[in-house]
Amino acid sequence: MAEHPKNVVLLDLDGTLTDSAPGILASVTETFKALGMAVPDDETLHRFVGPAISTSLRINHVPEERLDEAVEIYRDFYGNRNVFDDPNNPGEKVSGCYVNKLFDGIAEQLIALRDEDGYYLAVATCKPEYQAKPICDRFGVTPLVSGIYGASKDNSRINKDQVIRYCFENIGFDAAAGDRALMVGDRWTDADGAKACGLDCLGCGWGYAEPGELTEHGCYRIIDQVSELRAAVNEYFAK
Repeated sequence: MAEHPKNVVLLDLDGTLTDSAPGILASVTETFKALGMAVPDDETLHRFVGPAISTSLRINHVPEERLDEAVEIYRDFYGNRNVFDDPNNPGEKVSGCYVNKLFDGIAEQLIALRDEDGYYLAVATCKPEYQAKPICDRFGVTPLVSGIYGASKDNSRINKDQVIRYCFENIGFDAAAGDRALMVGDRWTDADGAKACGLDCLGCGWGYAEPGELTEHGCYRIIDQVSELRAAVNEYFAK
């Protein structure tokens, strides 16, 4: 990122680019079973999509002394154990991270934003980076963006504001030189992380937010359809 100013679009992954809930919820369900704990109800399970897994497990009463164990179990089902039906290849088994798909229209929107409008596109996710990159590879996100930035495996970088700052450090983002950035995401974690970094957040209504969540956490605007993404980003940077 040698030239300034640059306009950077930070893209959440789960619920914004990919419909990843089925694989996450299946992995969470198996985690609670392995821990010998009651599996949360469907409404509670859906709240696992977005925040760091350790945050969600803690909120859902996994004892602190078992938290590391729970995270490792989850990561095993999510990234290693091929025990779930692959929705994209019937008859095959995959780990939870591949029970997933790109939302319809996302690829076309990203291509236009990058190639026609000239934005610097970067994935910024609370998912560990070592998990995020293979997912982006498998579902075709990697060639559509300039970088993929996620949480650290050792939990030293887990919150969205930490991921955003990590991304900025790596791409040489310089607000003083005129660089601007916008967070695009579907959960409170995206809105809060953007706010902590002095950024605005464009809310994605097709994702996994609960009713009123994105407004309550300060998204400056919420769009309901993937097809609205390019126009909304262009309108923001035209201000």
